[in-house]
Amino acid sequence: MPELPEVETTRRGIEPHVKGRSISRITVRDSRLRWPIPESLPAWAEDQKILRVERRSKYLLIVLERGTMLVHLGMSGSLRVLLDDPTPSKHDHVDVELDNGIRLRYNDPRRFGAWLYTEAPVDEHSLIEKLGPEPLTDAFNFDYFYPLTRKRKTKIKTFVMDAHVVVGVGNIYANEALFMSGIHPHKLVGKITKAETTLLIENIKKVLAHAIEQGGTTLKDFVGGDGKPGYFAQSLNVYGRTGLPCFTCETPIKELRTNNRGTFYCSVCQSSR
Repeated sequence: MPELPEVETTRRGIEPHVKGRSISRITVRDSRLRWPIPESLPAWAEDQKILRVERRSKYLLIVLERGTMLVHLGMSGSLRVLLDDPTPSKHDHVDVELDNGIRLRYNDPRRFGAWLYTEAPVDEHSLIEKLGPEPLTDAFNFDYFYPLTRKRKTKIKTFVMDAHVVVGVGNIYANEALFMSGIHPHKLVGKITKAETTLLIENIKKVLAHAIEQGGTTLKDFVGGDGKPGYFAQSLNVYGRTGLPCFTCETPIKELRTNNRGTFYCSVCQSSR
């Protein structure tokens, strides 16, 4: 699934091409996404100018003059900038054609993504209003995070992946940040020390920022807005490395399941529960 760095990479890739341009037409070839694309979306967006492209959690926010389109890439979606009009493929579900001939093309083989819109302030949208702070902002800090961990029996990996606590820390980056912090992924969040909390916050920010710099992580389907893959996969310490030696101590990386998700860790470098 495209996570925060992949979505931010896409945002940075498409915004220079679309900012300030007007939407000439939106073509919806298949509206059957996670939530059906509203039939009124194309007519509502037509002739509106794109003011900017923002990101909130894993949602791309295409801000128009009279509202905002919310785009989610789902598990396998991509949003690419096309300078011409190649024949759409089977999974090219949405085209946004701009007044200069450039188009955004949304491809989503599994159709778990979303194209929605709102005319109200986007922070009031039901998908946005209860989200936690952005991890790369000052709002995600010790004074915010540590009190939330007290007297909790949730596993720390599950906790940092909860979008109500902090957004955008997906499975790949939770594994990596916990390894960098020396914390076992199944340690109960209520037992996390102040020092561990400070280090974990620092490493969540560090691993996400580095992934963005590398253009995201290519594992299966992800490409950025320019169609190029990300390269952060080359920097992974534990994710997907079951049985391979830890880069620090050479102990084989172990794997277990957390909420039906793969969890990767070093039994030596990451402290016991």
